[in-house]
Amino acid sequence: MERYAEREGEGFESAKTKSIRGLEEKMSGIAPGSLRYQVLEGARDFKNSWIALGRLLYTVWKDKLYRGWGFLTFDAYIKQEIGIKKLTAMKLLRSYYFLEQEEPQYLKASVAEDRDVATIAPYESIDVLRLAKNKSELDQEDYAHFKQAIFERGKDFREVRKELTALIRERKETSPQEALELRRMNTVKRLLGTLRSLRQEIEVAKLVPHVLIKETAELIRKIEAEIS
Repeated sequence: MERYAEREGEGFESAKTKSIRGLEEKMSGIAPGSLRYQVLEGARDFKNSWIALGRLLYTVWKDKLYRGWGFLTFDAYIKQEIGIKKLTAMKLLRSYYFLEQEEPQYLKASVAEDRDVATIAPYESIDVLRLAKNKSELDQEDYAHFKQAIFERGKDFREVRKELTALIRERKETSPQEALELRRMNTVKRLLGTLRSLRQEIEVAKLVPHVLIKETAELIRKIEAEIS
């Protein structure tokens, strides 16, 4: 069994080396520093920096630059020049675009020179988070939960996707009235948490008269009674 595992590993490394060699051969015929060269370079370094490749692929796809390189479609470009599957390519560029639009601070931290690439969430995880953001059955609290699982706890994307699928199924099985009530309760709970934090802050810092602090405490009690 060990010998078989060794042979299998050697075969994988051999194929990997051949793939990288093929990319480098293509790079040798293209002007260094050009965008086309950078995309090939990003594909070569894919295992270390999916974000860099995602950014470049998004630019190529958005501006249809592949046409100027002799390819009729993005699919043909991905298959013939980059050597990765279309599904993978689309997840890469969608995941990059999602971070750019929805989580720019995380993206900025991830591309910092001192950031260990091993700590960057894989593109599969970002794609799951993108799905969570776009699902109408979920609210901001749900999204925050999945975001924490991926960004802070580094939870495996397979587990996150399984949890996401189960939650969406559960919400779909809920009647419209029950779903509305659930959203209302979640919103009220978030309001309650915010009021509690603000009350403590203004009370300690004495930012407003005592009578207002007392009224805030009374409002908190009323909201607690409403959701109990």
